[in-house]
This record gives sequence, C-alpha cells and structure tokens, in this order.
Amino acid sequence: MGTEAEAPGTPLVEVRELYKHFPVRSGLLSRRTGAVHAVDGVSFTLRRGECMGLVGESGSGKTTVGRLLLRLLEPTGGQVLFEGRDVSHAGADELRALRRQMQMIFQDPYSSLNPRMTVEQMIREPLAIHRLAHGSERARRVAELLDVVGLGGEHARRFPHEFSGGQRQRIGIARALAVNPKLLVCDEPVSALDVSIRAQVINLLRNLQREFRLTYLFIAHDLGVVRHIADRVAVMYLGKVVETASKPALFARPLHPYTQALFSAIPVPDPEAKRDRIILQGDVPTPIDPPSGCRFHTRCPFAEEVCRQREPALTEAAPGHRAACHLVTPERLAAGDVPTPRTAALRSAGVQPARNP
Repeated sequence: MGTEAEAPGTPLVEVRELYKHFPVRSGLLSRRTGAVHAVDGVSFTLRRGECMGLVGESGSGKTTVGRLLLRLLEPTGGQVLFEGRDVSHAGADELRALRRQMQMIFQDPYSSLNPRMTVEQMIREPLAIHRLAHGSERARRVAELLDVVGLGGEHARRFPHEFSGGQRQRIGIARALAVNPKLLVCDEPVSALDVSIRAQVINLLRNLQREFRLTYLFIAHDLGVVRHIADRVAVMYLGKVVETASKPALFARPLHPYTQALFSAIPVPDPEAKRDRIILQGDVPTPIDPPSGCRFHTRCPFAEEVCRQREPALTEAAPGHRAACHLVTPERLAAGDVPTPRTAALRSAGVQPARNP
C-alpha cells in the first residue's frame, strides 16, 4: 500500500514559470548579441500515474522542457519540483539521488546507445552507479529487464549495431527502467521508427506504465500517437504553452486557433472524408526575436489588435480546459462566439464567415 503522498493523482512534478534562453554570440570576441527564447514561462503539473502529452511543431520548445525537468540543461529561470524537492537548485549529491527517480527515453535509439558497449554493460551501468545490485544479482536484473521489454537473454552480449531500430528503442527503455524510476520523459520515442514498429513500442510503454505505475511526460508532434497514449495534453507554440486539457476534451473541442490548425493536419485514412483544412499563413517567427503580444498572432486568422499588444494568460475557459487566447473566454464560449475549426478554415482560405456560425 502506498502512502497518501504516493496516491494516484497527487502531484509528482510541478513546473513553475520555467525559462531557458540560449545566448547568441557573434563577432571576434563572441559577445552576446541576443538570446534564443526556447522556453518562456512554462508552468504545469504532472500528476502521479498519468501520461501527459506535450505537443507542438518542431522548434516549439518541447524537448527543451523535457531536458529541463531532468536538469540535463540548466534553467535560465523558474523551478522544477519533484515530489516537493527543487530539482533546479539541487546539489550534485541530491541531483544524483533525484535522477534515480527520473529517467529519459531519447528520440534516436541508436545515437543514445554506446556503440562500444554490449546491451548487458549498458543496463548494468546504472545499477552500478546507483549501487542497486551486485554480482549475480545484476546479471539476473539485466535478464529480467530484457524479458520485460520483449527481448531475450541471448541479446545481452550483442552490440547496438546488431539490432533493428525497434529493438534498440526497447534496449533504451530497459536501461531507463533499470533504476526503478517514477518518472519517464519520453522524447519522441517512436518518431524515428518505422510505422509498423511504432504501435508495438507504444503498446509496450502503456503496459509498462500500468505494471510499474509509471508517470510519463510524452513529447511528440504526432497527435495520433498522443491520442493513443496520453491522459492529458499540453500544446506548445514558440516556447509557451497555449492550451492544456484532458485528452477527451482537447480532441472533442480544441479551443486555441493553433491547436485547431494542428488537428486539421492529422491524416484521415479515408479519401472520401470531408474536413476543414486550416492552412496557416507565413513562417514560424524566430525565437531570437519573438513577436509582442500573443506569439501566434502573426499566423492567426482571428488576430485582433489586442492580440498584437498584450500577451494572453493561460486561463480556464471551461472546467479543466485552459487556453492562452484573448478570444477564448468562458463568456464568449457560452455565447458560441469563439474560433472554431470551420471558421478558421474559411479565414485561412481568405473567406470571411458570418458572425456566430
């Protein structure tokens, strides 16, 4: 039996106003001339036992958030709390103890594995670092982990180049599980795999979550994958979270115009199906000099003057559903006067729809 603090649904990770700015240097003296605003004031709570999907275009800051959670990158500002302990300012000894509870599955299953080490050596290494097993117990633990991820003991003495992409990712998962973590940051763990292998790895992750009561931060740009595994979803754009909701609520009714555009790009396996396709105009602004006000206003078909001048806060528009948009408020939502996929598609095509469609 777990304690009250370990009960499902209680906060495991709290992210508070997290920032990460990478300096831009130029000239002979490499003077700082600017900064890349990779993560700009991100806040969310990850509850124990849930899988939270973090989605957005490439360059939105998803992977940076994941690395900041484990402090693989030093934050510019803000806090990451793991079970109430401040990861952002932990000393070396405390950080090592915390990292036993937090592990990462990387996007590329080949470059994340040491080509000069056998599978057994790679899985034994974290056991040795954290002094979790000794002698024959380590060998037994390696065999057990390989069995858990669908590999056999005969794979233990092989090198990474002897495996397929899906098998390599299973090895990465086994290595992450070796220290019995509570949190797994999954950084696009299936994006580098063949389509036929993705479902197998996703199903493996779901089964492992149930079996070991794991908590996931699942980073992805494929909403179809997120729909299959996530309980809750946060959408990022240009370093900021623009919408959060439970998976059913978000997929039933995305509120932010950017989220609606992402959903309209999901492939539908029916050539006869009719849908409202939203084509965003222009390019993603540079994170070195992000736009004032709402960062999405340069591409938003609904942008008003207030969007250009004032940054919207991430506020609750409906129970459990938050959006950072001046046009999405509880009052306008109740009146039906908010952006919809239909009106967004019309406006992106240059057609002005009637008010309150």
